[in-house]
Amino acid sequence: MSSTSADGIAWDRPRPFTLALRPGPGDIDGLNHTNNAVYVRWCEQVAWAHSEALGLALADYHRLDRAMAIRRGEYDYLLPTVLGDELRLATWLTASDGRLTMERRFQLVRLSDRATVLRGRWELVCIELGSGRPRRMPPEFCRVYLAAIAAPAA
Repeated sequence: MSSTSADGIAWDRPRPFTLALRPGPGDIDGLNHTNNAVYVRWCEQVAWAHSEALGLALADYHRLDRAMAIRRGEYDYLLPTVLGDELRLATWLTASDGRLTMERRFQLVRLSDRATVLRGRWELVCIELGSGRPRRMPPEFCRVYLAAIAAPAA
């Protein structure tokens, strides 16, 4: 299922938070494609930008002594991208138990043909920064993140 936006992109879920990207020379590997590690870095970049747009930045994580840490990351590399491709990376928060865990999903689209080139999923766990141990999400996380959980596309 998908939710087609005004720009003709069939997003996996409605109302994505997006980031425009374009592979540069340092992103290209020996096969003349964008290196897989670059996609992982971009997912981290859009995730932080989304969190900041929602109102929780790195400084808040330190102030609260809590963080949402990646417990598991999955990436499906569907199609290659090359130097100069215009891309749009979307992210959504898609699930949470409201206590300890959260899920974030990603979809990377090549604008020239509107093709999805990558899908990703993170399982996140709330940790106490001081100890690195799992801890309950603080009320501020619940208030901000749970309100942003995206519904599946209709």
